[in-house]
Amino acid sequence: MHIGESFVGAGPNAAHINTVLGHRDGPAGTAWATALATPTRGHAPFMAVLRPNLPVKPPTLFVNKAAITDDKHGELTWGPAQAGVAAGVADAVADGVIPSESADGLVLITAVWVNPAADDPDEVYRNNREATREALANGASGSPDLDDVLAARTRPANPFFDAPE
Repeated sequence: MHIGESFVGAGPNAAHINTVLGHRDGPAGTAWATALATPTRGHAPFMAVLRPNLPVKPPTLFVNKAAITDDKHGELTWGPAQAGVAAGVADAVADGVIPSESADGLVLITAVWVNPAADDPDEVYRNNREATREALANGASGSPDLDDVLAARTRPANPFFDAPE
């Protein structure tokens, strides 16, 4: 099982992606099917598609981290963010990050952050495409390095918080 993460962009159109890639007949497959079958209020997992009737391979479950707040947020989540995730997965297969001969035996779960304040569909698309491809590459390589994690532990930071020194 490969677990990856990536944050791309800045401001409300940034993308934050978490990925879990594993075998259909293993724990990732069970989690994939369970998540699809158990939507909750504001979170309805669905299969990422490159276009209607053309789901990406490996089958990719798009799980929104932010509950849909209004029609615009929903359109940005289900439109450009979803298209970016699907294209990023296809990029990872085309680039060999996910071996093409393995794609039919794997499943992918993506947890996707789309800020309710997002306002640029093209930027949302680009950031989610890049973040998905990068998260999959990070998972495949086992990134981050444990030494980097340990070095950063005294001053964690993210776009919403910087720990004091």
